[in-house]
Parts: sequence; structure tokens; C-alpha cells
Amino acid sequence: MNRNTQLSYWLQHQFPQHKINLTPLSGDAGFRCYYRLQLPEQSYIVVDAPPEKLNNLAFVELAKAFSEQGLVIPEIIAYQVEHGFMCLTDFGDCLLADKLTQDSMFELYRKALALLPKISNVKATKAWSLPIYDAAFLQMEMEIFIQWLLGEYLNIELSELQQQQLQQCFDVIITSALEQPQVTVHRDFHSRNLMLLANNELGVIDFQDAVIGPITYDLVSLLRDCYVRWDDKLVAQLIAEFWQSLQQTSNGFNVNLDVFKRWVDLMGIQRHIKASGIFARLYLRDNKPGYLADIPLTLSYLVDIADKYPELKFISELVSKQVLPALNAKLVEDNK
Repeated sequence: MNRNTQLSYWLQHQFPQHKINLTPLSGDAGFRCYYRLQLPEQSYIVVDAPPEKLNNLAFVELAKAFSEQGLVIPEIIAYQVEHGFMCLTDFGDCLLADKLTQDSMFELYRKALALLPKISNVKATKAWSLPIYDAAFLQMEMEIFIQWLLGEYLNIELSELQQQQLQQCFDVIITSALEQPQVTVHRDFHSRNLMLLANNELGVIDFQDAVIGPITYDLVSLLRDCYVRWDDKLVAQLIAEFWQSLQQTSNGFNVNLDVFKRWVDLMGIQRHIKASGIFARLYLRDNKPGYLADIPLTLSYLVDIADKYPELKFISELVSKQVLPALNAKLVEDNK
């Protein structure tokens, strides 16, 4: 019996009075498949999450933990552990990303940033401990850039000196991340993972990869989104407002704004290094070519932000002089 048949069979047991018709929905960057189940009284989101590839326990346990902090997350109506089938409440189709304009961005992002203190307070459950975003974890993520974007996709082989220079940059970034207050972070907090609900609240999705990590991580994930770039002055104002809120609400948080901005910048560089490598991997390994179009924007942050810091200038120059020209040529070739 294939997975689609198994899924339909399971749903028929959950809703025995109804005919099961599933409408496929666009998925995420992982292995999950999403469907909408429309019944006469209401609709549900059905998730096919193969347990051999995904940590479904993390999703189930973190759903409880996020809900306990007052965050609006999809309720798990039913869960089939063996096959990784879930039935969730339906938040609709309105992503925050769909409502962002130059006029609306500022207030909508303020609304999203107001959720971060609640996420920071999410605790482990009896069945699930939050992973630690430690030095090895941060290093491993940045190596995805070297392996998948530089090596596998662009055939760029760094010289021994370049490898040393890049690792020195990685060390600076890791040190910055670890010197920050460590809190619970969503780890993929951006406008495509926030839903604008009918009651004007924001629903949070895709939280299963939450970890204990740097306090600026979710902030920069949202404000320097890999899929859309906003005016630097607006972003700087939101960063300053968030810093001010931490001064008022976080016990013992007395970091000055300049240090905080550096934390944000370097955390963003780490995330964009990782993301550009993941986008290449999604294309090469997972046959998801749509993410290739997001690599140039992601790399543009590296050029601009790393250039502000002498100790990270190598990243800016590597990307601007070697990676982006190779990428542009490759994208033209792939589109022929």
C-alpha cells in the first residue's frame, strides 16, 4: 500500500462520515507534503511527514510548548505516529509575505517581532529537549555553503589560503553568536512562516527546528529575509526598537546598541551563508529548482554586510568577485 493510500485510509477512519478528497498544497523546503481536506463543516491541513526523514516528535512537543506561551499555532487534531500523518487546524492561505508592501511592512513586522519574547520563553517538555545551537552546529551549517554552493553547484575549489581565510571569518561569526544571550529561537522565523489570520492575529508555523540559540537569530531571520529585502533605514529602526524593548524587559540585558547591531549583522551573515548553500542543495539533491532564484538576493546581503567589518571583508570579496559571477553564468546556462 503506497503512502497516499495509507494516508487516505487513515483519514477515512478519522472522518468516517465523509468522503476524503485531498487538495495538494505547495510544500516547504523539507520532506513534508501538505494537503487541504475540505469537509462540509470546516477544512483541515493534512501533513505527510515521513518519520524516517523527519523528527515528528519535535513538532508535536514544540506545538504544546509554543501554545503554552500563548503563541497561535496549528492545533494537532490527530496524529498517526507510525507513518507520520497529521491532521491540523487550517490557518487559511494568507501568508504574512503576501501582505507586505512598502506601506504595510513596518507595522506588520512590529507585530511579528512582538512574538519573539514569547518564543524566547518556550521551554523543553518532558519528551523533548531543545537542541543547543553550539559552535559545531553553527560551523556545520556554514560548511553547507562550501560543499553545496561552491563545490557541487559552481565547481569553485578554494585554495588552501582561501580556506584558511574563510575559516577565520567563520570563527569570528561563531564567537559573536555564542557571546549573545542564548534563548529559544524558532530558527526559521520569516514572512513565509507567519500566517495572517482572519482575526488579524499572526499564526506561527514550521517551528519544529527550534533550538536554544543567539537572541538576534529570529530578529535577523525576519528583517533580512532571504526572499525579500527592505530599506536599510526601516530595518535599522526596527532593530533599534527591538533592542530598546530588550533593555526594558530582559533582566540583565545591558548591551549597547552598537554591539547589538554587530550581533545582528554577523548573525545574518551566518544565516545567509547557510541559506545560500541550502538553496543549492535543494536544487541538486532534492530536485527543487525554485530556490535557485533566491540565491542572488541572499548573497547580496553577504557582499553588503560583511563589507562593513574588516575582519569579514574576505567573505564580501569572495562572493562579489568569484561566487556571484560564477553563479550568474551558471543561472544563464541552466535557463537555456
